[in-house]
Amino acid sequence: MRHFALLVALHLMPHAHAAAPDLLAVPVKDIAGQATTLGAAKPKAVLIVNVASACGYTRQYAGLQALYQAYQGKGLVVAGFPCNDFGGQEPGTETEIRKFCSTRFNVTFPLFAKVSVQGPAAHPLFVALTGKEAGHPGPVTWNFNKFLVSRDGKLLARFESDVEPDAPELKAAIEQALK
Repeated sequence: MRHFALLVALHLMPHAHAAAPDLLAVPVKDIAGQATTLGAAKPKAVLIVNVASACGYTRQYAGLQALYQAYQGKGLVVAGFPCNDFGGQEPGTETEIRKFCSTRFNVTFPLFAKVSVQGPAAHPLFVALTGKEAGHPGPVTWNFNKFLVSRDGKLLARFESDVEPDAPELKAAIEQALK
């Protein structure tokens, strides 16, 4: 009878959930190959985007740069992670990517080393961003997916590729994160 009561009690106890990872502490490399983290700049919020230079959404670089300029002073960092996972749309080297972004879109927000965002080669940051513990699970579906992370490293919101950088829902989420 004691064992039965113990089993019932254990069954009724809330299940312990793994704590959401601190996304700002995940080791990454900047586009020059230097080890860092997204939290190194002590941001209030980070908008992480998997980017590509030859995608139909590449024009979003201009909007991402405008977001960065508008909100950088309030604590937003836009973080671009080049990715070649979807249709080979980011075939260049980090040097070529940096040159493309700066000359074509005047990008000044931080760019990072090229990463994979899906499958067994996925970078740990994107594994954490898309895992069930992050709060908005599911695979990255294409280039220019956007992940808004709070100052304490938690995923606040996720936006698909077709959500433009100037979309009201994205701007509202950023403004809420910067309060």
